[in-house]
Amino acid sequence: MASLLGLAPEVQDTCTSLGLMLSIVLCVALARVVLRQQMHRPLAHTFVLEFLATFQLCCCTHELQLLSEQEPAHPTWPLTLIYFFSLVHGLTLVGTSSNPCGVMMQMMLGGMSPEIGAMRLLAQLMGALCSRYCIGALWSLGLTRYHVSERNFACRNPIQVDLPKAVVIEAICSFIFHSALLHFQEVRTKLRIHLLAALITFLVYAGGSLTGAVFNPALALSLHFKCFDEAFLQFFIVYWLAPSLGILSMILMFSFFLPWLYNNHTTDKKE
Repeated sequence: MASLLGLAPEVQDTCTSLGLMLSIVLCVALARVVLRQQMHRPLAHTFVLEFLATFQLCCCTHELQLLSEQEPAHPTWPLTLIYFFSLVHGLTLVGTSSNPCGVMMQMMLGGMSPEIGAMRLLAQLMGALCSRYCIGALWSLGLTRYHVSERNFACRNPIQVDLPKAVVIEAICSFIFHSALLHFQEVRTKLRIHLLAALITFLVYAGGSLTGAVFNPALALSLHFKCFDEAFLQFFIVYWLAPSLGILSMILMFSFFLPWLYNNHTTDKKE
């Protein structure tokens, strides 16, 4: 088939991977439409939407990670795909966070009740785990040369620095991303999605070779589930605790420290 199309095997494999990711996005979009029409219980609706969003994000990231490993010396194409699919996720997954840190941020800022937050966290956990086994089943079909189901069940440790540096990197990535998420809310939707996609791409470029720059506990669990099994404490600290610390630091800075600093400065000027 490749010879008929005049495509090199590498190009055909890349096109197949892109088609697979877009098919997942379309299937999730169809499921969201059906859900909107058939499910009228708000809690169940919220749960399934969060599950589908996390499932889509994790499946596509599995495939993106696989593509990026084919030409590690030339990151331009993978980074372009990361930007493009960040736009796709931003446009198609409106109203969901797909990230436990985003749920934590809303709960800490009083924008979400603990019950709703716990339900969203459970949906994200289930979506992350289901995506792992779904992508393994798809890879077992052998659609491309590098689709090997065994790969999904091996630990491929992305941490290339010592533990303190890895914690700092993931915490900073989480701090920067969620700060932008919080302060871009007043920006027009179309522009905001592009800004966030560009920021995600930059963070992956800056920290991807060191820790993977995941800053999403659910995504990290899906991508590195076997590593959590083999080195739980290390991966828990880097991919769960560090992003949570980034969120906490961001909230403390923007909700408490900076207002306190501003009030003190204003008081001093009046005196």
